[in-house]
Amino acid sequence: MPHDALIIGGGPAGLSAALALGRACKRVVLCDAGPPRNAATDAVHNFLTRDGTPPRDMRAMGRAELERYGVEIREARVHDIARRDGGFRVQLDGGGEIEARRVLLALGMIDEHPDLPGYAPLWGKSIFICPYCHAWEVKGRALGVVAHSEARIEWSLFMTGWSRDLVVFLDGSPEPPPALRARLDKAGIRIEPRRIRALLGSEGHLQAVELEGGEEVLRDALFVHPPQRQTPLVTRLGLALDQGGFVRVDERGETSIPGIHAAGDLTTMKQGAVVAAAAGMMAASFMNHALTMEDAERPRA
Repeated sequence: MPHDALIIGGGPAGLSAALALGRACKRVVLCDAGPPRNAATDAVHNFLTRDGTPPRDMRAMGRAELERYGVEIREARVHDIARRDGGFRVQLDGGGEIEARRVLLALGMIDEHPDLPGYAPLWGKSIFICPYCHAWEVKGRALGVVAHSEARIEWSLFMTGWSRDLVVFLDGSPEPPPALRARLDKAGIRIEPRRIRALLGSEGHLQAVELEGGEEVLRDALFVHPPQRQTPLVTRLGLALDQGGFVRVDERGETSIPGIHAAGDLTTMKQGAVVAAAAGMMAASFMNHALTMEDAERPRA
C-alpha cells in the first residue's frame, strides 16, 4: 500500500510538513540524508520559542514530535522519482523503493562557496548570509559585506541597522556608479575595491580580511551571498525554475509536475528556518486537502 505522502528533506520545511500531515491522519514517510545546510552554525534565530536553539537540537525535537503521529523517518537519499498508477515510485540510493501518492521536496539549496583560504572554518561562525539570523550577535562591531554586484553594494546600506562600522569588499568587481557611491559615503561606509586574498581568524572568529598586496582590514564578521544551485534530484526532475533559479510553485506549493510540491529554501531567496517551516506547513495543508478529497470521493468499501 503506498504512502499518502513522501517528504524529502528533514529540515524545518520537511519536519513542519510531516507534522501537519501526520496530524491529518495521513501515512507519511520522511527521507533525510546528509548534513543539513545550517550544520555549521551554532544556533537558529528568529524562531519564536526556539531562538538560540542549536540546529541539531531543533531537528531532534522535531523528529521526536513526529513519532506520536506515526510518521516514518528513513535515513535515505532519494535518487529518482517516476510516475506510477496515479502516484509516484521513488528510487533510493543503494536500492529500495517507496511508493507515494504525493511528494514534497524540502531539500534546500546547495551553497557554492569560494575556494578562499580561511573561508571554510569561518563559515557559519563569522561568515553569514542572513542578518536576521546572525547580525544581532555582532551588532555594533566591525563588519564587512562582500559585494559582487551593484544590488549587493546597495544592500550594504541595510546593514547599518546593525552596525555603522562597515566596509564593502568589491573583491575586484566593478565599482558602484557615482550616485550610489555618494550614498555609501554619506552613510560612512568604506568601499574596498581590491581582491580578497585570504581570511584570517582562529577558532571560528574572523580577525582580518587580507587583500592583494598583503594589507589587512580588521573585521569581526562578514556577510556574503554565495551563488546557490539546486540539488541533483531537482535538476534530474526538470522542474520549472524562476529567474532566480528557484523552483517555481503555485499558491498550493505545487511544482510544474502535478503531485510534486516544494517548500523551503529551494523555492525562494527569503531563506530562514521559520520561513521554511511556515512554507512546509502550508504546502502540507494543500497536499492533505487534495488527498482527503480524493479519498472522500472514492466508493466506500
